[in-house]
Amino acid sequence: MPTLQLDLADPESVMAALRAGAEANASASCRQGSIDLIEPPGSLIATGDLHDNPIHYTALLKLAGLDGAGDPAEPRHLLLHEIIHSDRLMNGCDLSYRMLAKVAARKAAYPEHVHAIMANHELAQLNNSAILKNGVKMVEAFNDGLTFAFGGDADAVEDACRAFIRSMPIGLRCVTPRGDILCCHSLPAVHAMGRFDPSVMSRDLTDDDLAPRTGAVHALTWGRGYDADQIEDLVERWGVSMFILGHEHVDDGVKLVPPAAVVLNSDHERGVYLPIDLADPPEWRECAERARPLSSVKLD
Repeated sequence: MPTLQLDLADPESVMAALRAGAEANASASCRQGSIDLIEPPGSLIATGDLHDNPIHYTALLKLAGLDGAGDPAEPRHLLLHEIIHSDRLMNGCDLSYRMLAKVAARKAAYPEHVHAIMANHELAQLNNSAILKNGVKMVEAFNDGLTFAFGGDADAVEDACRAFIRSMPIGLRCVTPRGDILCCHSLPAVHAMGRFDPSVMSRDLTDDDLAPRTGAVHALTWGRGYDADQIEDLVERWGVSMFILGHEHVDDGVKLVPPAAVVLNSDHERGVYLPIDLADPPEWRECAERARPLSSVKLD
């Protein structure tokens, strides 16, 4: 069982966790180009936006058997995205660096089982780009949180945060007997498909890929307004049977987008997770009824 030691008030401990997580992202055997790739046997706990919800994160670790209570009896995988930028501020500061460091430490401990994929809020933090959430300038609030927590060490911790984010895969591809499932934060908008470079999935990321507005990762993580025709086209073009996405607020935690996309939310009180047996995954139409509320998970 891996030993996880992390002091969230100590800049050296936080930076060590973030660097270890970055190394694990790069060196894990599941990493293929810019995505993670997994296959049976085993199961996946799929999620949507988390936004620094510590209770739901604890529940997800328990569900995946990655809470340090013992090694999983079978290979279990945990999908995480939109980790940072909380609704809960302290004196105007966002302290979600703590969630980023906790996820990095968990990735270092379970490199083949934790899959923290890049989302638009992580990309904005990486690029120091403006992003508003409920009227709050989240990148500034995150940086203010680092200054509040670490004072003169804030810049060094910020660099470590950016290194971990830069190392994140942009998707998780699950090989299953019923066709591959592609988990990513979003899909490019219809109007962006003409300039989207699909090779970004199969190679290492470049700085151009990560550029605000023009980069392929920006298109992939910020996309809205995809429709049935586009999803049908991408299913055929990318050789997948289903997409699992986030990036939208879904009141009930799960939404089906015909003909093959599932949108999950995991950050609010009705947030859900979707358990998937990689050897016997659900059909797309079954995913809404298979999703389970995170509030139902009993925590010790």
